[in-house]
Amino acid sequence: MTAETVMSMSYQAMKIALAMAGPALLVMLAVGLIISIFQAATQINEMTLSFIPKILSMVLVLALTGPWLIGLMVDYIRQLFGSIPTLIG
Repeated sequence: MTAETVMSMSYQAMKIALAMAGPALLVMLAVGLIISIFQAATQINEMTLSFIPKILSMVLVLALTGPWLIGLMVDYIRQLFGSIPTLIG
């Protein structure tokens, strides 16, 4: 196994991790921003006001993107397992 293959595999793994975490993180960022603007405007500083909508949005995003995320991970693992013989020899 050469350094080029290791770097290629690392790049691909980071790309898959970013693609899987990206949608949930972006939605959480948007919901957090909206809630913080609401809290600043109304001066309500309740912790559950920021926590519960973030959890609900995370559940919704994972429910909507779950099949795509599983398919993405299964394709990556199949490709990784398929390349094992070429990496060994």
